[in-house]
Amino acid sequence: MASDYDELTVQYEEDGQVLVEEMDKQVLNKGLWTTVLFLYRELDKKTGEFKEPKAGFRRYQKVGGVFRKRDAINLSEKTAPQVVEQLKAWFKI
Repeated sequence: MASDYDELTVQYEEDGQVLVEEMDKQVLNKGLWTTVLFLYRELDKKTGEFKEPKAGFRRYQKVGGVFRKRDAINLSEKTAPQVVEQLKAWFKI
């Protein structure tokens, strides 16, 4: 369990093999409720190669001094551009 922002990760290993590799992260807001945007990729168990990168938002709640994941939204190569375009339209950027 993570108790500090720097310890939050989507990296996941099983039997010493990385199944989800964290490539980057951006803490979007800090506090008792924290939102982090991760860039990661998942291992294709059939081929042994990593798939295309994905982005994902994770919401954490700090309870008893440790962060607990409460929600996740994953963006694929297909959905990420849709989100970017909609945000540009809403915020006129």
